[in-house]
Amino acid sequence: MDRALKTLRVVQWALLGSVVLYVGLGAAVRPVGNGLNPTISYLFTTLAVAVIGAIFVVRRTLVFRAVAALATEPADVLNLKQWMTGYVATYALCETLALFGLIQRFLGASLQQGIPYFLGAFILLAFFWPRRPIVG
Repeated sequence: MDRALKTLRVVQWALLGSVVLYVGLGAAVRPVGNGLNPTISYLFTTLAVAVIGAIFVVRRTLVFRAVAALATEPADVLNLKQWMTGYVATYALCETLALFGLIQRFLGASLQQGIPYFLGAFILLAFFWPRRPIVG
């Protein structure tokens, strides 16, 4: 359990750092177009809302179920792997939000238009800190 927790924290820190790098890259790169088509902007916004919903579904189906099982039997390897998979999938979906902001920047959006995606990804990644299941 300790090794899995440490691995998840390393993955989380790496992805938090990558979000910061995406912001820096978005600030440094000059966009291809002059402006972003509003339809594309609405598409990314809709996708971002869907991804946030998927984050909570993944947490409910993978992480919370595994935590409940690990609370009664902490040595269960299958539930431990499901718990780790749930966290990694959650982090990957959070990273997707940051990539949406970066892609929009490349397509011609201003940095200010990408900030909500970067900020949302960073906050969600920080919020979902892996916690040891409480044995009870």
